[in-house]
Amino acid sequence: MKDRTYTNSLTYIGAAAGVVLFAVFGLLPGSFLGGVMGLNLAGSILGTPVAAGVVARLIVAASMVLGVMVAGIMFITAASTLGWLIGTVVDGLRARSSSMAEAKHKA
Repeated sequence: MKDRTYTNSLTYIGAAAGVVLFAVFGLLPGSFLGGVMGLNLAGSILGTPVAAGVVARLIVAASMVLGVMVAGIMFITAASTLGWLIGTVVDGLRARSSSMAEAKHKA
């Protein structure tokens, strides 16, 4: 199975689809969940009624960025893996059908 054209193409198409899906469905929830985790972390470190200080805001902002990054990694990795898997199956089927055609041609 030397021809990997569909595998590479569908991996890139899956990554692009993952970026689009992340932009539509993952950006806002990733920010919200990261912010909630940041508020919980700042509350446990600095005290439960979180004051509007610089340290608390930095903790919340950093966790929001982390939440967005994790959501993006999940969407892009899942879509790329799915594209790679479909491309590998298609390339395998094409290699099998071409080898069957060569066997019939030789006989």
